[in-house]
Amino acid sequence: MQQLMQASNGLSLGKFSFQGHNPSWRFRSTPATERALQYQAGQKIHGFTVKEVVDVPDLFLTAVKLTHDNTGAQYLHAARDDKNNLFSVQLRTTPMDNTGVPHILEHTVLCGSEKYPCRDPFFKMLNRSLSTFMNAFTASDFTMYPFSTQNGKDFQNLLSVYLDAVFFPCLGELDFRQEGWRLENENPTDPSSPLVFKGVVFNEMKGAFSDNEQVYAQHLQNKLYPDHTYGVVSGGEPLAIPDLSWEQLKHFHATHYHPSNARFFTYGDLPLEQHLKQIHEEALSKFERTEPDTAVPNQVHWDRPREDHVTCSPDVMAPDAAKQNTLCMSYLLGDITDTFEGFTLSLMSSLMISGPNAPFYKALIEPKIGTDFSSVVGTKEASFSIGLQGMAEEDTEKVKQIIIQTFDEIIANGFEEERIEALLHKIEIQMKHQSTSFGLSLASYIASCWNHDGDPVHLLKICDSVTQFRQALKDNPRFLQEKVVHYFKDNTHRLTLSMSPDEAYLEKQVKAEEEKLQKKIQALSESDKKDIYEKGLELLSIQSQTQDASCLPALNVSDIEPTIAVTHVEMGTAGGVPVQYCEQPTNGMVYFRAMCSLNSLPEDLKLYVPLFCSVITKMGCGGLDYRQQDQQMELKTGGMSISTSVNPDYSNMDMYEQGVLLSSSCLERNLPDMFHLWSDIFNSPHFDDEERLRVLVMMSAQELANGISNSGHMYAMTRAARNLTPTGELQETFGGMEQVKFMKRVAEMPDLTQVLRTLPRIKRHILNPLNMRCAVNATPQKMSNAAGHIIPCDILIRAHRNLVKRSPNFKPCQMKTFFTMPFPINFVSECIRTVPFTHEDCASLNILARMMTSKYLHGEIREKGGAYGGGARMGGGLFTFYSYRDPNTVQTLSAFRKGVDWAISGQFTQQDINEAKLSVFSAVDSPVAPSDKGMGRFLSGITDELKQAHRERLFAVTDKNIVDVAGRYLGIGQRTCGVAILGPENDIIKKDPSWVVK
Repeated sequence: MQQLMQASNGLSLGKFSFQGHNPSWRFRSTPATERALQYQAGQKIHGFTVKEVVDVPDLFLTAVKLTHDNTGAQYLHAARDDKNNLFSVQLRTTPMDNTGVPHILEHTVLCGSEKYPCRDPFFKMLNRSLSTFMNAFTASDFTMYPFSTQNGKDFQNLLSVYLDAVFFPCLGELDFRQEGWRLENENPTDPSSPLVFKGVVFNEMKGAFSDNEQVYAQHLQNKLYPDHTYGVVSGGEPLAIPDLSWEQLKHFHATHYHPSNARFFTYGDLPLEQHLKQIHEEALSKFERTEPDTAVPNQVHWDRPREDHVTCSPDVMAPDAAKQNTLCMSYLLGDITDTFEGFTLSLMSSLMISGPNAPFYKALIEPKIGTDFSSVVGTKEASFSIGLQGMAEEDTEKVKQIIIQTFDEIIANGFEEERIEALLHKIEIQMKHQSTSFGLSLASYIASCWNHDGDPVHLLKICDSVTQFRQALKDNPRFLQEKVVHYFKDNTHRLTLSMSPDEAYLEKQVKAEEEKLQKKIQALSESDKKDIYEKGLELLSIQSQTQDASCLPALNVSDIEPTIAVTHVEMGTAGGVPVQYCEQPTNGMVYFRAMCSLNSLPEDLKLYVPLFCSVITKMGCGGLDYRQQDQQMELKTGGMSISTSVNPDYSNMDMYEQGVLLSSSCLERNLPDMFHLWSDIFNSPHFDDEERLRVLVMMSAQELANGISNSGHMYAMTRAARNLTPTGELQETFGGMEQVKFMKRVAEMPDLTQVLRTLPRIKRHILNPLNMRCAVNATPQKMSNAAGHIIPCDILIRAHRNLVKRSPNFKPCQMKTFFTMPFPINFVSECIRTVPFTHEDCASLNILARMMTSKYLHGEIREKGGAYGGGARMGGGLFTFYSYRDPNTVQTLSAFRKGVDWAISGQFTQQDINEAKLSVFSAVDSPVAPSDKGMGRFLSGITDELKQAHRERLFAVTDKNIVDVAGRYLGIGQRTCGVAILGPENDIIKKDPSWVVK
């Protein structure tokens, strides 16, 4: 489950992220929307009354608002011709202390319910369904439970489990102890071992607060809105979590998890009536209306600005060790239920801070005072935060002055009309772009506004807001400047929050936890300690039992489609360059990709490739400086990017393709402009501005450093794979800890002249039309037009060559690496070399990874070990174990090995295999957006025929196959493996000479 610092806003209007799409690929009213338009206000359906029916042509949907007659539960249905149907129920949860009660409750309700009393039905349903998404989220003021699936029967199964979990959970004491917190003997079977704090959420939040950005964002919210629920940590402050009792948890559920406090949302092409009938009969009919006291009052506005200071842990990966301070000015704005005002504020936010043409970018980032903007948060009342991270302490006053001066300059000068047009163009593109998870984006987008009784339908009428915005600017050219005066210049509710590193921060945290622990222990009697020991044994016993999940609904393997849907592509050439054409109804968008080989690039330049990719579209090109280039990209495209791409050969693990992938999209009318920009980037990129390069280097290094605490498991997996395949070695170079450390070294260079000289050398090897291929996805009527623009584009003029490279000298070898990090938790991975995609054993290893995750590793690593997550996966010829936010290291590595022993011993059933197959197929058959159709073939050469052959091997996997591959590839003496851990100082590993400690 995911704990959110604040409510996420899905539609990208400024800082938000929205992807609209029309998955039916039709441009007229669809059956689902037509069906919904038949409903009438006042109509009664299965205990609900229709309140409003609204056609929303901007998003190709019909919105139906209803209210449940008995309970007053609110309901919104978005009918759309999309097979990826979504359900969510959200409850306004407003904690008044730091114990993390809504977060722990979110975990605990998913541990069994009246109708489904088996342990952990939520995780078990991951293997009994073809869901495309299952999760739960705790925000500052609501908790949401969403799922999506393309299968109607599956939808009903999951809906039944979710309804029972939310409204009729068991909330057992042992579940609370496992998921929330508990005092327990370090070794539960040894009463003489010391008592320690354990618990999944306890460890998760320790991990969350090892991220300095999250520490800062949490303090910012708590201090800007100090008077009510936003003044506390909804996810739980680690040292306050042990103050929560089981009784308090049950009371919070009784008061907050009632249908009268609920908002239901469904989306897709399944009939509304069936949803309403099931929700009424299985849940809502069993309740009467209450008046839950969960409303959040507006924060009392201050009559004068405030300042505050907090500390954090030093960042060993910071680009500049002397610049680790953060400062932010945060302003309380307006109520988020005012739709147009919210739209205006989000546009204004983007105009002020997004991209090199934004006033704050020019004022704060480019003078190199700091490395990146600091956090932005949002709640019932919107806020705007502007500031810097990665700055020197002595620059604090300077930054404050710059922020105030920049607002004055905006008020005086306003915003260029072209920048406003670029932003509105971005909204047009986002509404046309088709994503595979539009239902989830929609649920996230409306959540905050709806949570505080705003109108979610009004929020969806984006074109109305755009029209109103254009009219407001026409009526008053100073419209935006006046908003800046009101919300910033004259706003006395302003918090200036600074944060600096404290060398003793971690030490103080450890000491505070130890003091809390000792205080708890000192209050215990001998009988209390005996009770703790017995409860520890009881929990361990339950965790070790094989659970009977037969009460849970499940799909069968026979419910899986036997064949894949074929994606038609055509191969052609443009100016001698191979081009893959994939005709798709893309809502008037054109998607272009090109793969350029790295085969001729000298080894000494490899480490620089990710930096090259990140700066090549941001330095200027042709007759455009970098500001003009950015403006043209915003005005004419949906984005242009270059990224590294390393793809293992599907049949030989020592062969691979190394390259960079060019990606861009545009509206059909802007096709010539997009290709002209690419042509300038290829032919005349600018590599002459050291000041600009330094800004980009510092931002990139800061982003990499910030990402480790959230993605430590990915870094551990990448490192563990480093010495096993040529692909693994390259991926560590391009995106692993090696790249993080390299970028830190570059950021520390006093002179970047040598880097500037290196970039053109890389460009000559990479942006070379000799070794290149392209792919275009567009509507049929525009495909020939797209091809016509590729041909004259002078970058695409040469013949294609074989891009696959063999590594004849690569020798896999064992390696164990430990990265000492300033975290209180670990990220652990072990990686084993196995077989490529087309090998007959690949399917069995895939099924084994899913089965081992759900039937063994989840119990050992999460339930017993207290890690936030862990499991196994198969891909790229590697079988990889991992754990996430894990209090253990050696114990987890032991669990990996015992998982292999478990598989070899065959301690699983045919039902276990069937469930693993369902889980694998839910990923294999996940929906693909029109923009991405055919991309698997383009990037890796895996055709539909190869996919179908792999599919048939997956269906055919038996228990004998699984036992066989577990022993043959993963058994002791059989495997070539790599191990990597990121975590705090570890004396056991330090003393072990087999480990390389970094």
